[in-house]
Order: sequence, then C-alpha cells, then structure tokens
Amino acid sequence: MNLRKMRNPHPIFPGQQLFLDKSNGRARLRMGQAGAEGEAPTETVRVSPRTRFETLADTAIPTLQTNLIEPFLAEPVILAEGVLERAPRIVATQEGRVLLSRGDRAYARGGEAPIVDDPKKTTNYRVFRNATALRDPVTRAVLGYEAQYVGKATLVRGESLRDVTGADGKTTSTPVPATIDIVASKEEMRAGDRLLPEPPRQLVSYVPRAPEIRVQGAIVSTYGSTVSNAAQNQIVVINRGTADGVESGHVLAILKDGQSLVDRDGDKRTAIKLPDERNGLLMVFRPFEKLSYALILEITEGVKIGDRVVNPR
Repeated sequence: MNLRKMRNPHPIFPGQQLFLDKSNGRARLRMGQAGAEGEAPTETVRVSPRTRFETLADTAIPTLQTNLIEPFLAEPVILAEGVLERAPRIVATQEGRVLLSRGDRAYARGGEAPIVDDPKKTTNYRVFRNATALRDPVTRAVLGYEAQYVGKATLVRGESLRDVTGADGKTTSTPVPATIDIVASKEEMRAGDRLLPEPPRQLVSYVPRAPEIRVQGAIVSTYGSTVSNAAQNQIVVINRGTADGVESGHVLAILKDGQSLVDRDGDKRTAIKLPDERNGLLMVFRPFEKLSYALILEITEGVKIGDRVVNPR
C-alpha cells in the first residue's frame, strides 16, 4: 500500500525510526526521525561516528576449513574408565515420555555430588550415552572410552530436598531431582543418559606441520560411522596422544597395510608381504592423553582400522 514511499527496504539505517500512521481508514508506513513533542516526523537522519575493531586472527586465511571439524570440537570426548558412570544422569521425563528431543523438559540427579545451580551464570551440559572402549589395534589394551554424544541441556533448577510426612507421622527428607531443558539434540535422549559440563569454546588456529619427534601409530576407529572404511574429510581416532608428544596440528602420513601373498616358484611356496604404501595424509586437531582425533586431509583409497600412521616424508 505504500510502495511509492518505501520501494526498497534496504536503505533503512541504524537510528532511523519507522512510523505507522493510521488515517482515513488506511495504514501507512513512513520513515523519518521523531520531531519535537507533538510535531510530525522529519526526513533528517542523524548518524554518529563509531569505532569498529577486529583482530588479525579474524582476517587471516584459515589453514583448515573449520566447518569440517567444528562439530567434533564439542561432540566427541574420550574419558577414563568409570568417569561416565559417575556423571549425573537423566532419571525422569515429563508426562512419562520415553524419548526426549529439543524443547523437552527432563529431570536429573548428580552422580558423586548433587547438581547445584549458580544464579550468576547459566549452566550447560552435554548429554552422552554408551562409553565404548577404544583398544589399541596391536596390543588390544584399552586406551580410553569414547562416549556417544546425543545432545545438549541447560540447567533450570538444581537438586534439593523436600520434607515429606508419612502415614506414620514421621518426616523424612526426599530428594528432588534437578530440572533441565533439552536445547539441542543429535539423537533422541532418554532416561539413563549422562550429563557432562559443557567445556569452554575453543578457538584454535591450526598450524599444519610435521612432528619433530618420531611418531608411529595406528588408526583405532572412525568417529560416528559404522562403515569400516573412512574417506576424505572424515574423522578418525589414532592410538597416539599428548603422552606420546602428539600436538594439535601435527600432520601424519597414512600407510596402507601391504597385502600378504604366497609366492609360488614351482613346488616351492613362500609367504611374502608386500611393502606398506602411502595412502594419504591426516591432521590431528584434538589430542587426548593416549588417543587423538584427526581429520583425513587427502586419501587415495579408503582408510580402515589398523592402518598405520607415521611421520610424512
């Protein structure tokens, strides 16, 4: 109804005001600054100088596409034995729901200590399930436990105690679980899932480089996939971590295990093994003590569990 006056909404500036005039049975929208009290708005636009600043890191050319690994900086976590079992857990849902998703409310109880809210800040949790043991493909020793990430929750109220008087007239203190709201869900959550505090966001500038120390390891698992072979831009776990000198940004070469064959020379049979061949490169972006998450940068063929990783030549 007012295309002649406001043909293009893009030339609306910060500080301008829009006025809705209702007269003669029509509503018209016009721009302008408010005049003195009782006066009609004017067409004058008042602007003020302001300072803008940005860090050099914001304009630097990224060495790694952060969109490839940003979800994995918060989602996966490697824990020691028993850590997830001692963490707070979801004990009940509203209206007896079996599965939870974003926007639902649930109730949780602390593990070793009750859940307490801090009125000065918002407490966020990540929700995990099923800590899976990660074993060294060579020694079969358990190096850590990878918890399955299913979503995020925010604490609304902490745990408390309520005095309840029974039929015998005795008063007992009954625990009241903490109240949480589900704010994000990768998978549907349920009672029994565990809560871990949300870590501070990490803004890391990755510098891909070859390790200065000798590194010889192997791929333990592929993250979030049941497929045996991993492709480019997928995340894998290697059996080397900070205890072995591995750091964020270390680039390692992937070696494809040489095939075992039988050399037939007449009646003579000899078991032989072809040499390992370089299959691609990966970069460590989140190291733990004994394990590290790495991004496959380039690949020739599919990467499988047990493939070796060494210093690039």
